[in-house]
Amino acid sequence: MLTVPNALSALRLALVPVFAVLILTGHDLWALAVLAVSGASDWLDGRLARRWRQVTRLGQVLDPAADRLFILATLLGMALRDLVPWWLVAVIVARDLLILALGPPLARLGHGPLPVSDLGKAATFALLYAFPLILLSSVGGHVGAVARPLGWAFALWGTALYWWAGLRYAAQVRAMLRARREVDSGTGARSGSAP
Repeated sequence: MLTVPNALSALRLALVPVFAVLILTGHDLWALAVLAVSGASDWLDGRLARRWRQVTRLGQVLDPAADRLFILATLLGMALRDLVPWWLVAVIVARDLLILALGPPLARLGHGPLPVSDLGKAATFALLYAFPLILLSSVGGHVGAVARPLGWAFALWGTALYWWAGLRYAAQVRAMLRARREVDSGTGARSGSAP
């Protein structure tokens, strides 16, 4: 459990409240720097875990948890400063609530959280690129003019991919539940027919 990739994920979790304070107090450049460090550690921890064969169950839980908390903190901080609309917060939080609701059925199956799919990783990547760009658009001038449309393109694509990945995850859980019911009903039928 004490691996470099897990330490990087833990660092990212620790940076969430730091980022929240920075963005809420208007220290945008420092907030951007924290986002950049978080994004780099997100890329690095996955790469190191695969290269050094240090993929752990803890890492598979910590990594997406850190991503989701960063996305939530960023969204709330930016919405409170009127940089993004509240409907975007609602759409992304609703998707995370869907994933959270799938936890109890998975637990009943004796299964932990499913691994993050490539589609989910792409969605997270897009969203974590979108927010710094949208934050940068508040600078104004030529930088802001370029950053704003790019940021919103990443945000809208990322949100669509985020939901697509979530619905695929839900479909996986549903298929697992159906398979379990079929096994259980088959077992019940066989035990009922036994002399």
